Amino acid sequence: MSALLEVTGLEVAYGHIEAVKGIDFKLKEGEITSLVGANGAGKSTTLLALSGLIKKAKGSIKFEGEEVGGLAPHQVVQRGLVQVAEGRATLTTMSVRENLELGAYTRKDRGNIKADLDRVLQRFPRLAERLDQFAGNLSGGEQQMLAIGRALMARPRLLLLDEPSMGLAPIIVQDIFRTLKEINAEGLTIFLVEQNVRQALKIAQHGYVLENGKIVLDDTGRNLLGNPRVLEAYLGG
Repeated sequence: MSALLEVTGLEVAYGHIEAVKGIDFKLKEGEITSLVGANGAGKSTTLLALSGLIKKAKGSIKFEGEEVGGLAPHQVVQRGLVQVAEGRATLTTMSVRENLELGAYTRKDRGNIKADLDRVLQRFPRLAERLDQFAGNLSGGEQQMLAIGRALMARPRLLLLDEPSMGLAPIIVQDIFRTLKEINAEGLTIFLVEQNVRQALKIAQHGYVLENGKIVLDDTGRNLLGNPRVLEAYLGG
């Protein structure tokens, strides 16, 4: 399988503080890849750099062989890299429908948007029931579904997810991860940043462990789940 995204020597700094310290990784087309690690390891910073929301200090970010590291966020979305932000970032005073339609704002194929909206609502029936409600009136789980649905409206080639399980009840987390597996089975490549290490590695074909801004382990999701270092540091022994 070819690498859809290839990152080489990525460095990101906040002033004098180096948050990401020269990391290399690849995302294979059609796979779920998980980036796991403790809070503050640099996971979210890595995603923000891929999305163009913060500027990299050094390194290369190639998507389908094209350098995208210097592009503006809307240009990154147009190329097919779409991020679901940490904390969901739904627009609370807009309706569910308006949030979903906003996901398609960079698209030129306006005629296909209605069909895509119908598909998203089939995938998330609870959103269909609440289509004209304010997004701020949804539960946390429903807002996460809305955030994923909005990202799907952009027709991504690569879906970037930042902590999708954060603040959600365990049963809702199971629903979200099952949905991600279904979306991936339909062919969408997913890059998942998660503190819920067990869940993230369970659904991932490949995983990377990030510690203090550096990748310290790189293996299949299954092998990382059984790795003594991962077990001790993240899975309670």
